[in-house]
Amino acid sequence: MRGAVEQSTPERYDDGDKEKKKKRRSNRRSKQNASISTSVSCSSVNGMPGEASECRENGKINANLTAPSNHSSLTQQAHESNHPIEHGVTRRNKIAFSSLPPLHISEQAELSESQNLINENLHPLDAGGKTIKSCPEQIVCGRMPGISINQHSPPADVTENNTQRKYFASHWSVEDVDEGLQKGDIFRAFFRVNSHNRLEAYCKIDGLPVDVLINGIASQNRAVEGDIVAIMVDPLTSWTRMKGTSETHNSTHSMEDANLPAEATENDGRNCKGKNKLDASVKSDSFRSSSSPDKRCCSEDKILDGTACDDLLLKNEQRDVYQSSVVDPPEAHYSRNQDDVSKAIQRICAVISSYPGKRPTGRVVAILEKSRQRESIVGHLNVKKFLSFQEIYMKEMNTKSCLSPSHNCGYVQLMPNDARFPIMMVLAGDLPDSIKKRLDNGDVTVENELVAVKIHEWVKESSAPQALVLHVLGRGSEVASHIDAILFENAIHSCEFSNDSLACLPHTPWKIPHEELQCRRDLRNLCIFTIDPSSASDLDDALSVQKLANGIFRVGIHIADVSHFVLPDTALDKEAQIRSTSVYLLQRKIPMLPPLLSKNVGSLSPGVDRLAFSLFLDIDNSGDVKDRWIGRTVICSCCKLSYEHAQDIIDGLIDSDNLKNLGNNYPQLHGQFAWPDVISSVKLLHEISKTLKKKRFRDGALRLENSKIVYLYDEYGIPYDSTFYEQKDSNFLVEEFMLLANTTVAEVISRTFPDSALLRRHPEPILRKLREFESFCSKHGFELDTSSSVQFQQSLEQIRIKLHDDPLLFDILTSYATRPMQLATYFCSGELKDGEKGSHYALAVPLYTHFTSPLRRYPDIVVHRTLAAAIEAEKLYLKHRGIIQKVNSDEQIRCFTGMYFDKDAADSLEGREALSSAALRHGVPCAKLLADVALHCNDRKLASKHVADGCDKLYMWAVLKKKKVLFSDARVLGLGPRFMSLYIQKLAIERRIYYDETEGLAVEWLETTSTLVLSFFGTRRSHRSRGSIKWKALEDVALVVSPCDHNVKQRALGVSPSELGGTGTGGAVVEQESNLKSHVSDTGIDPAVFPLTVRLLSTIPVALHAVGGDDGPIDIGVRLYMSSYLK
Repeated sequence: MRGAVEQSTPERYDDGDKEKKKKRRSNRRSKQNASISTSVSCSSVNGMPGEASECRENGKINANLTAPSNHSSLTQQAHESNHPIEHGVTRRNKIAFSSLPPLHISEQAELSESQNLINENLHPLDAGGKTIKSCPEQIVCGRMPGISINQHSPPADVTENNTQRKYFASHWSVEDVDEGLQKGDIFRAFFRVNSHNRLEAYCKIDGLPVDVLINGIASQNRAVEGDIVAIMVDPLTSWTRMKGTSETHNSTHSMEDANLPAEATENDGRNCKGKNKLDASVKSDSFRSSSSPDKRCCSEDKILDGTACDDLLLKNEQRDVYQSSVVDPPEAHYSRNQDDVSKAIQRICAVISSYPGKRPTGRVVAILEKSRQRESIVGHLNVKKFLSFQEIYMKEMNTKSCLSPSHNCGYVQLMPNDARFPIMMVLAGDLPDSIKKRLDNGDVTVENELVAVKIHEWVKESSAPQALVLHVLGRGSEVASHIDAILFENAIHSCEFSNDSLACLPHTPWKIPHEELQCRRDLRNLCIFTIDPSSASDLDDALSVQKLANGIFRVGIHIADVSHFVLPDTALDKEAQIRSTSVYLLQRKIPMLPPLLSKNVGSLSPGVDRLAFSLFLDIDNSGDVKDRWIGRTVICSCCKLSYEHAQDIIDGLIDSDNLKNLGNNYPQLHGQFAWPDVISSVKLLHEISKTLKKKRFRDGALRLENSKIVYLYDEYGIPYDSTFYEQKDSNFLVEEFMLLANTTVAEVISRTFPDSALLRRHPEPILRKLREFESFCSKHGFELDTSSSVQFQQSLEQIRIKLHDDPLLFDILTSYATRPMQLATYFCSGELKDGEKGSHYALAVPLYTHFTSPLRRYPDIVVHRTLAAAIEAEKLYLKHRGIIQKVNSDEQIRCFTGMYFDKDAADSLEGREALSSAALRHGVPCAKLLADVALHCNDRKLASKHVADGCDKLYMWAVLKKKKVLFSDARVLGLGPRFMSLYIQKLAIERRIYYDETEGLAVEWLETTSTLVLSFFGTRRSHRSRGSIKWKALEDVALVVSPCDHNVKQRALGVSPSELGGTGTGGAVVEQESNLKSHVSDTGIDPAVFPLTVRLLSTIPVALHAVGGDDGPIDIGVRLYMSSYLK
């Protein structure tokens, strides 16, 4: 069959091949030189299918989106396209698809040859120049793909015989997918998109050392970020060069890779540089973007100073959770022939090993599970283009009787804020009534609104998906609108709790039931206190300490017993599971549990009796735990300390001698205890925590922390400034005991219920990325040993000592060290495959779980139930053996929860019956259900992380918007002929400055020394323009001031009046000048001068400002801060 197909290919395409090439060259020349008048011609934004087209009229680039009045919508397409897997692909076609070369973008394609790039993407050429058909059914290529601008043409292209063109191959049928997965012909994978270049996507196949590149829209076959897809790996001849390899290439890409680090701040892809990120030739103002994967665009490459970090495309946590095996399908769903799959993986691994400079490529053949993110996209409507073409159409029709734009079947472009998603179409008739009314009145300010949409469908006959507008979120310049957008994008439930959930709560005022006092250990006479942030109201944990004989200290760790109130399978339990975690928005919190529980009866508030789980750990002077007791208790906290209070005690600012001077600055004490009791306990706990910390790092634990920023707010809750947050000893004190408690409980539940324990693992770092970090350190004279976590931590400590005079550089290195790390995830112990590890790499412990925050994490509640079952099973077994123990006795026999685990007792008939009965009573889920809970909790924890990161960026943007401009020193992390990568010290972020093709700026790149020289020539171009590339204004790259000009004009900022918050009047200019001068004097940041010589790791001044809002996604703009008399 393979031979037959290959023989038929030349016969189909060889005839007239030279003529087709001539026509393509002729078409390109004619398109470049043609003068367009009333008729509008379209070309793709970046020369790639799947992007909305640019339309040129009289030399101006306009919108392309209106649709016909004689075609209703894309919903007229085949109904089977709504399903993840399309049917009807024959086995014969499948064989041809798997045996021929892939859909592939030519690496040598130029941006200016956009039409040729389209054809090569859909019909790539083999080595002999033949066009290869690589899809089960033919994809017809005609004019440039995009959305039609003609009122009488459908949004999908049509051929001469009035049949619709097909941009994509049909998805495989369910039967073919199942068979392919079993045989190892195709593989299940998580689809994630490069935020800097949407034409590149990556898929992780379990067992392969590198990710598979899905290159080009056609190969991606309508998959979007977050989909679970079935992919077929291409043959070796179609694989691409691995970025960062030593192969020689003529493209500028390889030159620019020489010294470019990865950018952590842009990995999440949740900001798009402008409304249309791929529209580089039109909107290249402050940021540079390109669609060519390997030629013109380096912004999609994540480089670690000379070595490619191809997978650093998303936020580290997001990226790594997708690379873990959590996304692998359960065996019950996909019964594979393991031998065939293993052999297929081994063959691919062998090829990768033989050709380390090649990256495997592939194509999507089916979408197995559609991403939740399809339902939660935020963006701006491009209504100016829509209204413009409606006006043109009305003039052509020479009548005013046609329907208004919002009531006909036209399409409006939607520009997603998330650069990983394609430009979409919205049927004008489906817009909300409020938007329709505004469009009827010609209100172009609709573009300023943030809208929430979902992808309705994406048929193979259309190059762009159709979307539906769900909500209008508000003006893009308002913080509240973006908060709502962040919550929507991450599917966060911010509504009130249901009445059914609230009905599960106890009545207030609440007292501990008498039966609980009878069966729990009473600790109300023990000096117990909490240490939390000063603003905390949900107090999960409390501490106590007692000094015993022989140098033993009994540390008490007391955790709120939330599982007593949240019973399994109740309405409250189900809602808590759906929410899974509390979500923090800097100034407010979306709780997982109702406030009555999280802030009142479940919180360990001082002066009131509360239910708890308590761990008593007997610790010696070496930090070793000699004995332990775990059980359910009743406690009463004597006071609520903040971290600042505890730190003052540790620092000796508060002691027994100055207690009279405390006044009202310190919390109230409750019960029988006095301040000397609390002070001595805090100091003792601090000393023990230092011992535990040293022991933990000695055993191989890692500490990789990034700088954290906290914001200052005005009386209206608007951030106006920021500062760095420094963790102190009091923070580490609490952390050490929480880690110890989590590790202890993980050991207990995994031994007692080995198949149904909810644990947390952190996989080992990605080896290839770890080697890249080693290379980076070696180039800069730092020795790094990553052979084990112990050696890794010791190496970092040596580097820290070496860089004691340059702590900023050590912070940068620490940030880089986190990039090979994968994300920690929850998992069910019974779901571990043979040979699969469940340990925690960063903590260097074999078992770990979450137990200490049940008020804000649902996994902790599940762990509490499992621990309660273990405690009860222990009691039932001992009772069956005739051993009755007193509740408040220190001398108790422990067979399941103590230091020694009695496996014989657990395996005995009485033990099994006790464990089974206790598990049923406390609602311990089976392995299958627990695995589903773990997956959901992983998803929600990641979403809450995205919310926190999004809010951090939003508030940073708001601060810069208020300040207008902020000056800072920046460290050069990466350097090349087109752009530099910078670490902004004041904001602890990374950004890029693109200086190529800039008016008045000459760029000299000295490759041998990796040195950049920037020279200023006023307003003259430094060299001749190439083709149709639009040159950037100097103001987009550098803020240039004159040494003798103290009245800096507003134009020097290069920021529009709307971005400055002014109206364009003289008052706004004066305010801006005053603001700029005050920053120059207050910060002490002096501008650099031309010519500017830049080397790796050098420090340069930069100016920061807020970008976007009403006119596109928000971002932090950065420019060089320069001084020149030629200004």
